[in-house]
Amino acid sequence: MTLHLSSLLLTAADVAAFDDALEAIERFVKPLRALSAEEATRLTPMSERSEQFCRQAAMLLEFNREILPAPFGLTELHDDLTAFDVLRPRMSRLKAALARLDETQLMLGSDIMTAALEGYSLMQQQEEAVGLSVLQQTMARPRSGHGDEHHPPV
Repeated sequence: MTLHLSSLLLTAADVAAFDDALEAIERFVKPLRALSAEEATRLTPMSERSEQFCRQAAMLLEFNREILPAPFGLTELHDDLTAFDVLRPRMSRLKAALARLDETQLMLGSDIMTAALEGYSLMQQQEEAVGLSVLQQTMARPRSGHGDEHHPPV
């Protein structure tokens, strides 16, 4: 193989530990609400830029409680800010971990594809390569559209 981007050997204990961690994350996020696409478009997003405004407004509202109507929900606002602050670093860590998983899978897939293409080319050079005709028949079938965009010509 001319290119080897990643090497990864996972033990059964590694996989079990990862699965346990995923189960813990799934238990944590289970009570969190998921939004439909329509619901998401109706929300008022808080950007990084507007976050400072929101924090200052919450602080000023605290100092001016007497002007707020009873159903305003200042306690809920403070609870939401606290939960937001608790989730932010965890979300950041999870996104970084997902990016590493995605990039590793991309590298492994590239290594696999490179080796398969090189091996296929070597087999084509041999007139009596065992199983080559079966592989060529498999490749001649219609593509599923999932990752087959770089298939070798048959």
